[in-house]
Amino acid sequence: MKYPDKPLPKTMHRKLIWRSWPLLGVSLPLVVAAAAPQSNRDWPAYLGEGAAHYSAAQQITTADVARLAPAWEFQTGDIAPGRSSEMPCNPLIVDGILYGVTAQLALFALDAATGRELWRFTPDRLNQGGQGSFSRGLALWREGAERRLLFTAGPILHAIDPATGKLIPAFGDRGRVDLLDDLDHDTRGLSLSANAPGAIYRDLIILGMRVGEGPAPAAPGHIRAYDVRTGKRRWIFHTIPHPGEYGYDTWSPDSWKTNGGANCWAGLVVDPERGLAFVPTGSAAFDFWGGDRIGDNLFANCLIALDAATGKRRWHFQFVHHDLWDYDLPAPPVLCEVTRAGRKIAAVAQVTKTGQVWVFDRETGESLFPWREEPVPPSDLPGEVAAKTQPIPSKPAPFARQRFTEDEVTTRTPAAREAVLRQLRAATPHQLYDPPSERGTVILPGFHGGAEWGGPAVDPRGVLYVNSTEMVWTVQMVPAAVLSADARTLYAQLCAACHGANREGNAVASIPSLAAISARLQPEEIGERLRRGKGMMPGFNFLSAASRDALVSFLIAPDSAEATATRAPSDTANADASAKLSSPYVMTGHNRFFDPDGYPAIRPPWGTLNAIDLNTGDYLWKRPLGESPELTAPGETPTGTANYGGPVVTAGGVLFIAATRDEKFRAFSAATGEILWETVLPAAGYATPATYEVGGRQFVVIACGGGKLGTKSGGSYTAFALPVRP
Repeated sequence: MKYPDKPLPKTMHRKLIWRSWPLLGVSLPLVVAAAAPQSNRDWPAYLGEGAAHYSAAQQITTADVARLAPAWEFQTGDIAPGRSSEMPCNPLIVDGILYGVTAQLALFALDAATGRELWRFTPDRLNQGGQGSFSRGLALWREGAERRLLFTAGPILHAIDPATGKLIPAFGDRGRVDLLDDLDHDTRGLSLSANAPGAIYRDLIILGMRVGEGPAPAAPGHIRAYDVRTGKRRWIFHTIPHPGEYGYDTWSPDSWKTNGGANCWAGLVVDPERGLAFVPTGSAAFDFWGGDRIGDNLFANCLIALDAATGKRRWHFQFVHHDLWDYDLPAPPVLCEVTRAGRKIAAVAQVTKTGQVWVFDRETGESLFPWREEPVPPSDLPGEVAAKTQPIPSKPAPFARQRFTEDEVTTRTPAAREAVLRQLRAATPHQLYDPPSERGTVILPGFHGGAEWGGPAVDPRGVLYVNSTEMVWTVQMVPAAVLSADARTLYAQLCAACHGANREGNAVASIPSLAAISARLQPEEIGERLRRGKGMMPGFNFLSAASRDALVSFLIAPDSAEATATRAPSDTANADASAKLSSPYVMTGHNRFFDPDGYPAIRPPWGTLNAIDLNTGDYLWKRPLGESPELTAPGETPTGTANYGGPVVTAGGVLFIAATRDEKFRAFSAATGEILWETVLPAAGYATPATYEVGGRQFVVIACGGGKLGTKSGGSYTAFALPVRP
């Protein structure tokens, strides 16, 4: 079937109506398209079937959830000093076996009733041209007696036998596929990983990935499907269109060669009944400067409905034109059913970092609530061309505050308020979509939301539950030319966005200071870290050896006159790549806006949990999520905290969520938002829980990795259940 080439309005492009099949229920099969419906006892797909974070299990109810007690705890034994402990994995549970991932990317299987380890697989090819020190989950394919776990570690996709934990040799290269291959792009020296699992459709696994977001060069975020049996690529969708492809004219002419990003790092969801893959994408690279990618930049910042069998676009919607704020779509959309005028509609709902909820007809892409293109401020940076408008939905109302005014400034103490006011008045007066500037720009909702990668839950009533962070950030652009020495320019372009202009790091975000790096690492170790990357840090293998050595010298002795990068005359292999570091501006870092005592500059709540009726767009309830107990007396309204990880809602009327800085795990009434139960975890649960039944007993399990927001590290999976009656 051919599609018309007539252009449509820039936010809405191409819609195709085809046969509508009746829904079998809200929880749609995600793992195996042709298989029988999954048992309510299992948790067979990342974030649940349809990514809905919903379970039909109902043994645990609002009446008895207060009796929950620890059932088992599994210590992964995979935490080492100086290494990341982040463990955001949402595990799979199928037929009484739990499959999860450790902080250092070992895959394991447990007896889901007892937590006893059955097997473990440790990848042997990490960080070769890729980043990625954590995994949010994995995928399971089943057909007849065949089963395969599809699991990514860094840039490598593995096929594992779930019975033995061994690689399946017939898949790819002895059980592995290198995602740096088959990208229709030169990936030498570029950074790429897949931290979120792919989604299964028939005999395909459809994958997004995480790529570099700094100045060029960066890998493009194309979407690919692989044969689950052979590992061969079956199709690719170019999220940065090539010449002749739809959307090519929304970029600069050479963007398909030089620009990166527009990737799906958060994960995607498949509707097997309709044969559609719903893919949320992130911003184009460089995140904060777009003078080399003039235009709206399709398919960055889009929800794309792709034919899951072929990769052909059915429809898409762009949420942010020409993104300059790192406003990636942060989580997979959820498949749900809503009612309009007595008619059931198969819908897909997408939350955003900016605190918006968008709801679309799955088949046509039509928004189920009105929206408008709102005029937004222009950029004052020479060469930048910001979009003139941005799309804003009329309903639901945003679940995160949209403006940081003096009325929203902290009142924690008079001194704290005055200090924040001084900084706020020195920056550009805030409104949503203010472009980055040399003066300094306030960012609210922040770089981490609003919504974040945990994503929302939705129940069969069409009620969506989403947690939100309310933290102010700032961004300031600096002309690269003012940073004198070449090594300083390289540091500003490659390192300052995370480690800060003065190498101070960010303890809250678990980003180390580089001020005394020579006390921790030898020069050759620093150079190897720059070349290969580590954890969330990408590798910079495109740098010449001379440039890399000069950057090492700068990190060790930033005031030394010898810290000047030069390219050796014979170093022609890296010459073109190094020359691409040409953004005229760099940023001073992803800076949270705190008061002098390290608390958020905005008044509480700093984290919320929200229940929104998608049938009407109205809020049912809103509650603070998390607590800073040193700031509130018993009985006072909690402050809320920054949060990472999502909720799970059950047929028992209970909503489970951890996610908070206070290291607690909580159960809420889905109907009222009342807290029904809470407990302190061994370490913060910055992950989405899973719930399942084994042997007639319902369990709720959460990965307790900690290691973010200044909280302690951990390495356990902890499960809870109702006590067994004697």
